[in-house]
Amino acid sequence: MSAKLKYNRVLLKISGEALMGEQSFGIDVVTTSRIAKEIAAAKERGLEIGLVIGGGNIFRGLSASAAGIERTTADYMGMLATVMNALAMQSELEKLGLDTRVMSAIPMTTVCEPYIRRRASRHMEKGRIVIFAAGTGNPFFTTDTAAALRAAEMGCDALLKGTMVDGVYDKDPKTNKDAKRYDKLSYLTVINEDLKVMDASAVTLMRENKIPIIVFSIQEKGRFERVMLGEGVSTIIAT
Repeated sequence: MSAKLKYNRVLLKISGEALMGEQSFGIDVVTTSRIAKEIAAAKERGLEIGLVIGGGNIFRGLSASAAGIERTTADYMGMLATVMNALAMQSELEKLGLDTRVMSAIPMTTVCEPYIRRRASRHMEKGRIVIFAAGTGNPFFTTDTAAALRAAEMGCDALLKGTMVDGVYDKDPKTNKDAKRYDKLSYLTVINEDLKVMDASAVTLMRENKIPIIVFSIQEKGRFERVMLGEGVSTIIAT
């Protein structure tokens, strides 16, 4: 008998940078395929999965705004980058035989479905993986906030953030060997200490809806599935 999943429906947030692999920008197909296999392994256990993928590997609105592009325009360009990543991930998931839908907050019916909450929930009930693209559809909001919003709308049991490190640390573990990883944190600690896990608006939204945030490494093989079983190294942010 296989181990029982700790959660039934989750929202997985992946940064755009996670799709770059060893490249300095863009989409690395090998890396995207590996992440798709991680998702497939968890999906085979019956997990209902929604995905939000950032666009920082292609275009980052905030830095473009600082460089001189008007902020609202820059943010919309960033949203379009998330659609490109969503389509790339959909392609890799469908190669594995998984039924997948991309739903965009900015209607572009030629390439994907417009986001409609009830339809998205129905897709997940039917076992389809839903990739939520184009953020919230509004400038000035990050994909972290979009992930929190979709997690709340879909009634998810948890919001997972797949990162390059295996949890939340008190300082950057890449440059500080004595960095301490937290096993558990409260929402308020993350907000008050400005731990940069997610935007304060995203953390606040999860706190209000009592949805735990789980931070783990998407780079390590099998980690996503183990976290879904309540195992593996991660940081859990809850009440």
